[in-house]
Amino acid sequence: MPRNILLLMTDQQRAEYVGYVPDGVADTPNINRIAQGAYFTCCNTTNPICSPARTSLVTGRYPRQIGTLTMSGDLFPQIPTFMQVLQRAGYKTYGIGKFHYNQTYPWSTPRGCGMDPVAGEDGEKAYGYDFVWETAGKQQTVSNYCFYCDYLAKKGMLSQVRDFFQQCGGPNGDVPHHNYDKALPWPFDEEDYIDVVTGRVAREQLRDHPADKPFYMKVSFCGPHKPYDAPQRYLDMFPLEREDDFLLPEGQQITPADKEALWRQRRSSKAMIKLIDDQIGLILDLLEERGMLEDTLILFTSDHGDMLGDHYLLQKGVPWRQAVNVPLAVRLPGAAPIGENPSPVELSDLAATILDYAGLDPVEALSRSWPAYNDIIPCRSLLPVLRGEADRCRDFCFAESDFTEERIDGIPITDTPYWRGADGRRSNAWQSIITENSKYIKYLGYQLGEMPYEEFYDLTVDPMETQNRVSDPAYRTQVEQARARLAYMVDHHPAAQKTWSTACAQARGIR
Repeated sequence: MPRNILLLMTDQQRAEYVGYVPDGVADTPNINRIAQGAYFTCCNTTNPICSPARTSLVTGRYPRQIGTLTMSGDLFPQIPTFMQVLQRAGYKTYGIGKFHYNQTYPWSTPRGCGMDPVAGEDGEKAYGYDFVWETAGKQQTVSNYCFYCDYLAKKGMLSQVRDFFQQCGGPNGDVPHHNYDKALPWPFDEEDYIDVVTGRVAREQLRDHPADKPFYMKVSFCGPHKPYDAPQRYLDMFPLEREDDFLLPEGQQITPADKEALWRQRRSSKAMIKLIDDQIGLILDLLEERGMLEDTLILFTSDHGDMLGDHYLLQKGVPWRQAVNVPLAVRLPGAAPIGENPSPVELSDLAATILDYAGLDPVEALSRSWPAYNDIIPCRSLLPVLRGEADRCRDFCFAESDFTEERIDGIPITDTPYWRGADGRRSNAWQSIITENSKYIKYLGYQLGEMPYEEFYDLTVDPMETQNRVSDPAYRTQVEQARARLAYMVDHHPAAQKTWSTACAQARGIR
């Protein structure tokens, strides 16, 4: 039987915003069905920003290796993706929903003047998709013209939806007193909501897929990323919980008005996840109806989390668990359930897992012999863990970021680190080593002659990352080990070299 693969993704979902973990805060019965196989509580994104995380996932490499360290520029087409490998192995590949492999235009691009994935469909397919139905993301619908925009335009709705997204609050905020999102409910028919349309397109393609041909399908929903715009029917399922449980730097306070905005956003986030879970349920039901469920590897994850006020921060791009830790649930056909696994997993490991399931060697499949550094493939397969043959695939995770591309116009970037505590030493650029028991962070905003600011957290006694132990003598050995691991990762994962020149002397015919 075909060894089908279904990757389900959300955008900007905190790891505890599911129903299958012990302290889960969201209602996700259908995602829980996937987690009955296995779920990983120490899954970490390689970079807590959309484009770097997503390009890392599909290439099995770190963003530093492929030139996507921050949300700026495009995934270079010479870097192999696992979708291309699956195509060559006989899979039909579907890309449905948010890709965000490309960020060609800057954030200041005027309305309707950004990218056009519909006109550029062939370019998007070149990443390894036979079928493409790409969404740009809710905010990016304003500037770009994606397949969801095309759907809206054909219904005469595009202008009104763009107006609504702009009314929702526009740019991303960075801290609670720069929180621009109004958490407005979706004012149009639910059938036209972006994640409902995404789910419907996925089911249409699954319904028509030939049962004897293996498929890979990515269904990538745009929620619960801002704007927090859940339809009212879903908002009504959740009370507005005014729980003052924000984790804040010492001495930092959130005003009552800013708390109210965050509470409304948290409510909408849970409501959006519930809507997505319903769409996932319909997809799983269709697979079961077609007799494909028991032949399909199903993975559920997100690209990064959402701070939602903790540490006096919004959105992503920072090393805290709320941004870096992501949900991961996997259902492997024929495998006995293993339940929770707390071992370290990187988002890029999904590439190796998918290729391994398809019977392919991930390192061999994703490597290129020339030019240099194109054969360094760090992703690792989870199949031995899922089959009960091993308890882990790696000992630690590596994550890094340089959150330079979402700075708010008119707000000095020099002010931002002071809102983060630590007397302004927490810079936008950082690197981190994460295990199931600890986290080490090195901030890169230091000057020549200065020592970088570092943090070390013992997650066994301080899971909320509130007590920096980097200078505590009791943790000296662990800190030194983390420093050595970080130095190794940085030194041994250089950027892949690329080529562009097409001139070839062979054309002259002179030997």
